[in-house]
Amino acid sequence: MRDQIDKYTGKLVADRSACADGIAFAAQDDVLITAGAPELAALAGNTLSRLNSLALVAARPSLPFADFLIARAGAGEECIVPQDTETRTFLHDIPFLRRRDLAGDPAPILAKLLGNRKGVIVEGVGIVAVGAITVEQAFINYSSVFHSTFVKYLQDVLADGFRLAGEREAFDAFRRQWLRPLSAAGLDFVGALSLEKEEILAEIERVGRYTVERGLVDSFFGNISASAGELIYISQTAASLDELKGCIDPVPADNSSTTGITASSELLAHRKVYEQTGARVILHGHPKFSVVMSMICDRKKECAIKDCWKDCPHVRELGGTPVVAGEIGAGGLARRVPPVIGASGSAIVYGHGVFTLGREGFGEAFAAMVDVENFCREEYFRQVDRKQGQKP
Repeated sequence: MRDQIDKYTGKLVADRSACADGIAFAAQDDVLITAGAPELAALAGNTLSRLNSLALVAARPSLPFADFLIARAGAGEECIVPQDTETRTFLHDIPFLRRRDLAGDPAPILAKLLGNRKGVIVEGVGIVAVGAITVEQAFINYSSVFHSTFVKYLQDVLADGFRLAGEREAFDAFRRQWLRPLSAAGLDFVGALSLEKEEILAEIERVGRYTVERGLVDSFFGNISASAGELIYISQTAASLDELKGCIDPVPADNSSTTGITASSELLAHRKVYEQTGARVILHGHPKFSVVMSMICDRKKECAIKDCWKDCPHVRELGGTPVVAGEIGAGGLARRVPPVIGASGSAIVYGHGVFTLGREGFGEAFAAMVDVENFCREEYFRQVDRKQGQKP
């Protein structure tokens, strides 16, 4: 258990979603164990002892966005409701506790909230997330809350500007210091992927690690596949992209067997893309600025559609990349993405992420995802700067 705690502490540091000196875990082994920053470890242990769960993480995010969202919330609000796919599908909403609610021991109220939610934000403390049966689940849920609050805050800044003391300065520090240049430089790819099983598996595993290391996907979301004759090799559902060894399924391209039962829930979308484009590989990630910009639409004021993420029939563009609606899994993605991805080699799904393809190998697909995210990053800051410049 302590090895698991060390592993996921290291992942939180590596992906820069938490401060290195502000991470703590609690886990139920033969006895309750805690590790990490002392005050947070005590909170984690006291909270987990009240839950029928195996693990819990309490950590201070590396960015102040979650606290800003609480400070910007209305007086009677008790939760944040981001509109990205991760929140809608896995979190539903994100409850929060304000500083004024923290008199005494916050563990009982935290445990109550975590009884039916995967993560909670505690103002001035951090994100607390639970794992029902593994330490990994606690890490995943923390990552999902961090991702969703990142996306929500950037959306709100673009819509409403800065409203709090110190907010602009923190945003500028994030922009100038926290963000890093994004590129595919220094990465090795097989130029033209063969049909050999071992080469395909090794390349998918390697590209999965690249996708996580370059910040193009959070927690265990995203998927990767390669077409090889009569087979599609695809990452399994709920598999961590940086740990894909043993988690890649060979599935008949014609859906002639049930061997795809553990495969990614987006197998159907991958299959349709291969049928309609002749591509060899597909990469799907959740780069944050692409998710943010996918939900910025000029039509919204006069549009009657309420559930844009699934019902919007329009195809927009961001830097030449089509943006479409579509439910995840066997829903709208398989209908909306394949017809539009062939021309540009990339497609963005509303509130969800980016699909890219490679005609011969993953080098093309990875570079395309980097290009899409870089365009969305630049366009986001261009729009923020323009709106801020218009203010007196």
